[in-house]
Order: sequence, then structure tokens, then C-alpha cells
Amino acid sequence: MKALVAVASQHGATREIADMIGATLAGRGIETDICEIDDAPSLDAYDAFVVGSAVYMGGWIKSARTFVERHADELAARPTWLFSSGPVGDPPKPESQAAVNVSDVVAAVHAREHRLFSGRLEMARLGLVQRTVARAVHVAEGDYRDWDAIEEWGTAIATAIAEETATHNP
Repeated sequence: MKALVAVASQHGATREIADMIGATLAGRGIETDICEIDDAPSLDAYDAFVVGSAVYMGGWIKSARTFVERHADELAARPTWLFSSGPVGDPPKPESQAAVNVSDVVAAVHAREHRLFSGRLEMARLGLVQRTVARAVHVAEGDYRDWDAIEEWGTAIATAIAEETATHNP
């Protein structure tokens, strides 16, 4: 099996999550390519997909939504997992239930699962509007990503891909 991990990351934190997921898949014997969504190759060569995006103002980055819209049929025809990265702070803001609405994306690609991970906040990397919002909701700078949970999810995906391979290639 060959998997593609495609990600839309505005400031690099979501890309680092994608890198961890890709490394976990590769470590479990799955040939894996990792790329920015804007640089994604043809999907023909892949058997499974993990697609992720940073979340801003409750939604995915436009390039991630465009990628999914453009490739919905291809993604829906093969095992696909989705992830979002966004809430920051302790407790996370916005609250995890309200952080992102991707139900339309999940439905469009028949995603096996969507996982929401907390992100990283570095004020120096944000634009004026994003800094203003972060200050208004009183979020402290920091890295709120749970690397153990990310690796565990990558392992679960690798297991599911391996089981599917065994089922289709007895």
C-alpha cells in the first residue's frame, strides 16, 4: 500500500503534525509521501489518503477545501482520513466541539474518521487580525499539540491500512 499525507499549513505547525503521521505510517511499513496540498501529485498512485488542514475562524484553509472539492471522488473511492489542527490554550480555545465544522468535507470524501488536534500559537508568526483575535480571547502562546495522541492515531491508520491490504491480498 502507498499513502499520501497532504496538508494545508499556514504557519508550519499543522505540517509538523502531518510529518509525524507520515513518519508513523512509514515506520509501520507503508510507503508514504507527505506534501503541501498545493504541491500534491496525481492521486492515481495512492491507495490511501490522510488530508489535514489548519483551522482558522472555525474552518479549513481555502486550499484544503479546494483540494477536497477537486478530488472528492478519488478520495471517496479509497480509504481517507482527515485531521484538523487549531484549538490552542489550556483549556483549548475555541472549545473542541466548536473549533471546526468539517461535516461537509467528511461526507464528501466518505472519510473513515476526522480527528481534531490542538495546535501551536506563536504570536510572531500571526498576522495582525489573527494576533488581535488571539489576544481578545486571552490565549497564551505555546505548543498545545499532543504528540502521543498524534502518533497513536497514525498507528491506528497504519493498522487499518494493513488490515485492508490483508483482506484484498490474502
